[in-house]
Amino acid sequence: MLSSPLINYEIALLSQPCMLLGVSAGVVCNLMFPEWLITVSFAAFLACCTYKTFGAGLRCWEEETKEIGRVIMSGSSGGAHDHQPLLVDGARQGEEGNGSSGIPLKDLVVLLFIWLCFFLLHALLGDKHGKGVIHIRPCGVAYWLITLSQIPLALVFTAYILYKKKKPQLQNHEHADEKGRKEKASIEALPVFVFPSAALLTGVLSGLFGIGGGLLLNPVLLQIGVPPQTAASTSTFMVLFSASMSMVQYIILGMDGINQALIYAAICLVASVFGLVIMERAIRQSGRVSLIVFLVGGVMALSTLIISSFGAVDVWKEYTSGEYMGFKLLC
Repeated sequence: MLSSPLINYEIALLSQPCMLLGVSAGVVCNLMFPEWLITVSFAAFLACCTYKTFGAGLRCWEEETKEIGRVIMSGSSGGAHDHQPLLVDGARQGEEGNGSSGIPLKDLVVLLFIWLCFFLLHALLGDKHGKGVIHIRPCGVAYWLITLSQIPLALVFTAYILYKKKKPQLQNHEHADEKGRKEKASIEALPVFVFPSAALLTGVLSGLFGIGGGLLLNPVLLQIGVPPQTAASTSTFMVLFSASMSMVQYIILGMDGINQALIYAAICLVASVFGLVIMERAIRQSGRVSLIVFLVGGVMALSTLIISSFGAVDVWKEYTSGEYMGFKLLC
């Protein structure tokens, strides 16, 4: 039987405009909010997501255990390991099912076009001194018109994608296996505003906290009902666009520490590849994709502890030094 690719490009395409809009709003909030409020909000959100993620992981583990039990009872020897590996086999299955690489080039072109449209708006706005492609007075009429134009831009893109994807989604059911059809049916049964709304929230938090968003998007997709391996792959793919947009905005706004950020990005890339290989091997041997969920929950739990500790130290230093700890003006 044929299987669909691990990355759900329909979710990525539907969510991307609102996510980029949310990133822009989050960056503005980051410039205005005090550091202590950002730290407390980040720690609280991660703690809540950690609890929800471990709950989703336990439910997924129980379902896998029941499925393995049913396979054993039916006398099937290989069914206990009927799973989708994280990368290698998923790509191979996509090639078999589509007769090509399984990557929808049209969707990628649309994603890049959406990214370039938002990038152009930020290039027009320029930095905090108004230095951009054209000179715009900060917080002037033109500045706010360009800034607010991101809202109708995201809405238009989302409406267009919903319209174009409605018919192909119905046709794709014929080309997927039984499991794929069930997953598609459960996702498509959700209201159309679920993914754009979740992406908007994730984008705002991503821009506010100054992170890529994968740590935030993955648990959100899991709570919506996206399968663990699809949630991990799709969120990683979407982070490529949201993180690059956050990076561009912070660079345009004149944020410091670019060299340190590049070093950090290189370390994260190596660690991600290493983690991908380890998780793919673990899933291949155990047949449990719920390991992805527990790994995400563990990372969030560790992040909550570290961020809370270091954040408390920084806030105490600001308080004892008499620094201003209130909200800052955007203009």
